[in-house]
Amino acid sequence: MTIFDQLAGTLTGDADERAPLVLLHGLTFDRRQWQPLLRELATVDPGRRVLALDLPGHGESRHVGYHTTTLADLVHGAVTSAGLRTPTVVGHSAGSVLATMYAARFPAREVVNLDQPLTLGPFGNLVRRSEPALRGPRWRTEVWDRLLAGMGVASLPAEGRELVESCVPHADQLLGYWDDILRNPNEVVDDARRAELRAIAQRGIGYHWVLSAEPSHPYDEWMRVTVLPGGHFPHLVYPAELAALLAGAPTAVVGR
Repeated sequence: MTIFDQLAGTLTGDADERAPLVLLHGLTFDRRQWQPLLRELATVDPGRRVLALDLPGHGESRHVGYHTTTLADLVHGAVTSAGLRTPTVVGHSAGSVLATMYAARFPAREVVNLDQPLTLGPFGNLVRRSEPALRGPRWRTEVWDRLLAGMGVASLPAEGRELVESCVPHADQLLGYWDDILRNPNEVVDDARRAELRAIAQRGIGYHWVLSAEPSHPYDEWMRVTVLPGGHFPHLVYPAELAALLAGAPTAVVGR
């Protein structure tokens, strides 16, 4: 483990002409979640430069701030400290929001969004209704465990299930990373995401959306979409397919 500026991470691979990968895990998890994907990537794209980070307050990264206005800066500081330029930024769940924010502001080759909706929809109202419970003693059973139960954890391969269940969530993580949702209506948060996507498109940065089912709302035609049927953790269920996708090879499950 190395501290890159203010974030803990692991840097592997060779500095060459391939775009480096920056991996951003989801809320309450850590960089260990990428282990199955990294093993597959070592086979199909050996020596690829990869920086896997622990986000603030997760894994081995200390709590240096959760506010969304600072998170992209913290990741950019880590990317710069690692000596990387114009990376492909891969995010899972809430990490995909951060990946999108990052690419809207800093040099990037592509964003790969793993199962993160591009608008809040009912989730925004759920988070706001849950705030009193999140600030109480039963926040985990009343909020987080119920959310996790809907993510398909029980159907994960044994290693993936262990990687998910071994992470210990904290209420301040949820309150911090969901701060924008708690303070703003859906329309404000959605408008911010749309502005980021416009900035990404205007700068010619690719956007690849990987999700478990066909999107229920329209998406921009410049995006690539791949459907990998299953739950919320495509990197744990389909590590070989995602490694091939990141390496630029055909995937076993065909999307768009």
